[in-house]
Amino acid sequence: MNTILLVEDEHSVANLIIKGLEEDGYKIIHRVDGISAMELLDEEQINLVILDILLPKMNGLEVCRKIRELGYSDLPILMLTALGSAENVVLGLDSGADDYLSKPFKLIELKARLRTLLRRVENSETSKPKDGNSYSFLDVEINDYSKTVTRNSQEILLTPTEYRLLLMFMKNPNRVISRTDLLDEVWGINFDIGTNVVDVYVNYIRKKLERNGGDRIIHTVVGMGYALRDDK
Repeated sequence: MNTILLVEDEHSVANLIIKGLEEDGYKIIHRVDGISAMELLDEEQINLVILDILLPKMNGLEVCRKIRELGYSDLPILMLTALGSAENVVLGLDSGADDYLSKPFKLIELKARLRTLLRRVENSETSKPKDGNSYSFLDVEINDYSKTVTRNSQEILLTPTEYRLLLMFMKNPNRVISRTDLLDEVWGINFDIGTNVVDVYVNYIRKKLERNGGDRIIHTVVGMGYALRDDK
């Protein structure tokens, strides 16, 4: 049974979610503020977090960032909020969320998104051999079991989003990948949200990979997207 932490201070919304998800066999733990939600993470085995943004004591964006900072990099987080503009979507994703659903929403859509997030984690766990699942390109290596990245044997520290983005490139060397495909794979958004979030994160990764004089390996393909390739 999967345990879901629901952090939502609107009781009518919370009751709807709890009733609907318990009918599908989920165990729901409900908290109404960010601080009590953070305290719970040390006490319970949580499989997924549904997190509202407008919360008392500590807002959802702060909670999301704190969860990632504490090392819960693989814990799926779904932001659920009335703030549905593209800018707020990006804020949620930049804070470390895996998906975003705006209020009002249909329960059937919420359930579908939860199943997708949980399946992504399950597939990731079952596909990893004990000795690691490694990818390399030139002098860059990723071990997807230990979640480590090195270049020329020097470790590079990436955020969870940066890591997923680089892994997408490492799995598809020399392939031109569109921004829409990157949004779908890395952020779980299957449409263009009209912002430059992909470009911003590509630049983040480039700076870290090139910090010690490394050659550029993630190249812009004008009008099409990006590609991991050796252009020397």
